[in-house]
Order: sequence, then structure tokens, then C-alpha cells
Amino acid sequence: MSLRQSIARTGVFTVLYVLATWAGRLTIMDGTNLSLVWPAAGIGAIWFICQRSSRWRLLDAAAMAAVTMVVNVLTGAGAALAGFFVVANLVQAGMFAHLFQRWLPGLWGSGGTAHVARPQHLWRLVCIAVLSTFCGALIGPTGVWLVNGHYSGPAAAVWMARNSAGMLLIGIAGLRLGAVGRQVTGARLVAIARSTPGRTWAEGVALLIVSAVAYLGVFAFDRGVPLAFVLLTLTVWAATRMNTTFVILHDLAFGSLAVVFTLHGDGQFAAIADHTTRALVSQLFVAVVAVVGLAVALGRDERAALQKAAAEQARMFGTVIDAMSEGLAVIAADGSFLLKNPASTALMGGRGSTTGRVADNSYYGLLHLDGTPIGPGELPYQRSLAIGDPQQLDILVRNPDVPEGRILSVRATPLPIDLDGRRYAVSVFSDVTAERRHRDELAAFAGVVAHDLSNPLTSVEGWSEQVAELLGPDAGAAADGIARVQRGAARMRNLIVDLLAYATARDNALTLSSFDVADVVAGIAVARVDQAETTGAPVPRVRIGDLPPVHADPALVRQLLDNLIGNAVKYTAPGVVPDVTVNGRLDGERVRITVSDNGIGIPAGQHATVFENFHRAHRDAGYSGTGLGLAICKRIVERHGGTITAGDNPGSGTTVGFTLPVADVPLPAPVPEVTASRVAG
Repeated sequence: MSLRQSIARTGVFTVLYVLATWAGRLTIMDGTNLSLVWPAAGIGAIWFICQRSSRWRLLDAAAMAAVTMVVNVLTGAGAALAGFFVVANLVQAGMFAHLFQRWLPGLWGSGGTAHVARPQHLWRLVCIAVLSTFCGALIGPTGVWLVNGHYSGPAAAVWMARNSAGMLLIGIAGLRLGAVGRQVTGARLVAIARSTPGRTWAEGVALLIVSAVAYLGVFAFDRGVPLAFVLLTLTVWAATRMNTTFVILHDLAFGSLAVVFTLHGDGQFAAIADHTTRALVSQLFVAVVAVVGLAVALGRDERAALQKAAAEQARMFGTVIDAMSEGLAVIAADGSFLLKNPASTALMGGRGSTTGRVADNSYYGLLHLDGTPIGPGELPYQRSLAIGDPQQLDILVRNPDVPEGRILSVRATPLPIDLDGRRYAVSVFSDVTAERRHRDELAAFAGVVAHDLSNPLTSVEGWSEQVAELLGPDAGAAADGIARVQRGAARMRNLIVDLLAYATARDNALTLSSFDVADVVAGIAVARVDQAETTGAPVPRVRIGDLPPVHADPALVRQLLDNLIGNAVKYTAPGVVPDVTVNGRLDGERVRITVSDNGIGIPAGQHATVFENFHRAHRDAGYSGTGLGLAICKRIVERHGGTITAGDNPGSGTTVGFTLPVADVPLPAPVPEVTASRVAG
């Protein structure tokens, strides 16, 4: 802001402040030198707010001080008392500007561009006005006491009431008009006026006429019946039907009219004999009119803004959902749709369904991938509502709209809240027909490749074994070469087996069922004990704790546990009897299973990387392997929606933990501990 602009603003506000101060001094109460009304409080607050960023704001403070001193002295106040009034008004206006900038930083006048538009703004302005006038009341009435030798509590109350009312009425009007004037140009104002419906103009004119007649009737002609409260209905009328700026100006105009009538001895408030009480009641009436009108109008504006934002957000979400290539549907427990996007109809069909329910399997033709119909309660949304956990299933759809058939990957998640007393699940499904076809082709290709590799590898193994027999024990260096060929062939066969297992774990469709994990672990433990006794290795001890049943693919879970228990047995220091413990517990809607051992452990910093493809933690320690075992385990767990981690076992060894979906069946009795001797017998 330039010096010229600052001086021009200072001049304008000085003139306004002179008029407001002079008008206020014309309403001095007898014997107190305090005015009944003080519009200068509102002018001063707006003055300091507008000039807050000026480098020459000390000129504004000096101008306010000079006007306050001169007008008070000219209207009968002594120089000492006028000095107290100068300090009180400066502190009051300065405190208002300071608190306004701190508490309402986004509004016009405090660095922002927004106008007073929310009830929160109003209540903060009320607090700012009360605190500011309280600071002024600590100085002004105290000055009267020091000069006149008498302190009047009612006079201090009048100071608080009149200044708070002046700040609210004039301050809010100034803030609103300042923000609107900054945002709305003249052309825009003309456009708004032309676009305003004629009935709104007519209602506004009618409201002004009715308000004028009512205020004249209450204050000018009738002193006997207390009807001032009826005037609040006009304020509510304006607040519920008119623009907020109109409401502010309506409150300011007719609140001032009530004060003018009271000052001239007309109306109900003028009948109050005590000047102080009369001032308090009239100022309270003005404040109530202003606060009620603004609270109702701003609350209406906030609701309208929220409704508009909600409508825009709903429209945006609707556009996004309709643009999705994946199908999305919100389905109730009875199969009826609350919402579905166009992609869901295109993917599933259903245009000819007579019920409009996804459970109408007679039309939709929902099948398992093997062609068997999906039974009652097996759809993902039904299972998710029954269990309360996300469910996933591949479904074959074949109906008149999709005669060629289509494979959909469906994932359903229950909504956390009920709508109109009904439970819903969100189902998202995508067309994976091409992906599954590619997967099947890839699996078939992997099988062919494995078969083609296995045949020559079998020849290599057979001929190397025959050569070793022909050479006999005295083959010398040739025997060492043959042994290297045989070890290489064994590693190659292990790699082929692991690659096939990894492809199976990654691509094969899940065949989900509920089963007892303890039985699976017991079978693996027996096999490991038999293998150790056959090879002469230390017989492992496998302890089985409580293992809740799971809902998963039994073959993949067996492969998962066999890999983990096999690693626990294999990675044990020479001469140490493997000791493996398998425990489980419920973890919400999942079962957490841990496999702990007393082996050599995992090197520090590799607990996460051991699950990567071809990673071997003990590459140079003499343990065989391809580095795919834990990668296969991770893939199996993740395909069931779980997580797997590895950590140190307290004492020695490793603990691997993973989660699987819990079975929707009652828990069996605890399985007793299985030791080496028991599984062997």
C-alpha cells in the first residue's frame, strides 16, 4: 500500500469516525459522561482491520486519538477524562484487530478473501467483540471513577453492551461489504441483480415494508404492551429467505431505528425510568436481533454449501464409478442391488433378469470354474456378510447376455455400517477370461518344458550312473567328474521341481474349503520322521500346538507347511536334533500360524529378502536348495490374502509366521503335542 492510498483511507475513516463519535456523544447519560450508544466502536474496529498492513498505521492511531480527544472535549468531557477515553478506544480497536487476525485468518481483513459465511465465524466475532470491549471497559469506566470519584458498575455494563453491539452490527456489516465489494465487480453485481427472480425482489420489498410498519407500530405508537419480541419474527423471515448481506443490512437499519426511537423517548424501552437499565435493554435487543438473524442466515448458508459440495462429490463419484472398466455393485443380503455401474451389467449381463437380484442364478448362470453351479451362500458377497471379512472367488458367468461365457474375478467387502437397517457388501469384479486362458496356456507350457527337460535330464542321470558303475571304484579323476555331473543333474531336477511348484502356487485356481491344519501338520511330521529314519539322520521332534481350522486351498497349504517344516529340519547345525514347534491362534478373522525351530537362523538384515526369488541366506554353508522355497510360501500366503514374516526364535533358530482365513466352522478340541516317538509309532 502506497503512502497516498494509506492517507486516503485514513482520511475516509477519520471522517466516518468523527461522525460516529459525535453521534455517540449526543447520547450521554446524566452524570456519567458515558454515551448510551457508541457506533464509533464498530467504525474503529473496521478502521484498524483495514489499515493493519499499512506501514503508516501510527498515523491512524494518532488520527483516532485526536478525534476522540477533540470530540469528547467539545461535548463536555474534561481533558483528563477524554484522555482515558482515547486510551480505551485505541486499546479496544487494537485488540479487536489483533484477535480478528489471529482467530479468523482466512477472512477479508486478516489476509484472506473470504467473507463472514459460517456460524463459526459469527461466534468467534462475538467473542472477539466481548473481549475487546472488556479491555476498553477496564479503562473507560475506571477513568470516570478516577475523575469523578465514583465507580459505577452499571455504567461499565453499559460500556460493554453498547460497544459490543456497535462492533457486531457495524463491524460485521463492514467486513461483509468489504469482502463482497472486493470479489464482485459492478458488472457482476448487475448480472446478479438481473438473474435474481422477480418474486425474490418482491419478497424483499414486502419484507422491508412490513418491517418498517412493525417497528413504527411497536416503537412509535404503542408504549403499553411489550411487543418488541414479535419483531424477531421479521429477523427470522429475513434470515431464512433473503441473502445474508441483506440480513446484515436489515439488522443494522432496523436495530438502529429501535435505538433512535428509544433515544427520542418513544417505544417500550423509553418507558424504563433508569437510564442505565434503558441503555442495557435497548442494546441487548439490538444484539439479540443481530445475533439471531446472522446465526440463522449463516447456518442456512453453511447447510446450502455443504449440500452443494455433497452433490458435487456425489456427481464426481458417480462419474468415476460409471467410467470404471471393472464392475462395481453394492449388494444387500437378499441379493438386491443398491447400486451398480454400467460395467457390472456389461460383464454379468442381467438385462433380462425378472428379480433384479444377483442371487437369481436361474438367469445369471453363476458357476464354479469346473462348471458346477454356485450353491446358496457361496457367492463372495454372501460369505463376506456372513463372516465379516473380504472374500474373493473366480466365477464363470454364462447366461443369455453372455452366451460364450466369461470368467470374473470377484472380491466382496462388507460395508462397516447398515443402511436403512440393511447390511450391504461392495463387490468389485473384473474380466479375467483372457488372463486365465493365458495362465492355463502358461501352465501347460511349463509342464511341456518340464517334461522336455526331464527326459534328457533322466538320460544324463542314467548314463552317468552307468558310466560310474563301469569305471568302478578305481576310476580316479574320472570318478570325480562323474560325481560332479550327477550333482549338477540333481540340482537341475530340484530346480525344475521348484519352478513347477512356483508356477502352480502363482497361477493355479484356488480350491477353497475348511479343514483342520493340525491333521496336515501331523501328516508332514510323520513323513519327515520316516525320511530321517530311512536316511539315518537325526529324527526331528515336531510339536503341534492348538491350530484353529482355516478356509483355504488344502493342497497349497500342505505345500506351504511342508516347505517351512522342511526348511526347519534342513537348516539345523550338524549333530543337533531338529526341534520344530507349530502353533496357531485366532487373529481377528484370520488364523496366525507360526513355525519355530532351533536351527542356524537367518543372518541379520535378510529376514525380508529371504522371501525373494532365488535368494539363499546360507549360500556358502553347504546346504542344498534353489532359493525358491520361501518365495513359493510367500506366494501361497498372499494368494489367500495373508502375510508372512520371518524373525529370530528366542534362544536360537527362526520363527516364520503367516496368516490364513479362519474357517467358518466351530473350533475342534485342542490337538495334543506330537513328538517324534508318537508320529513314528
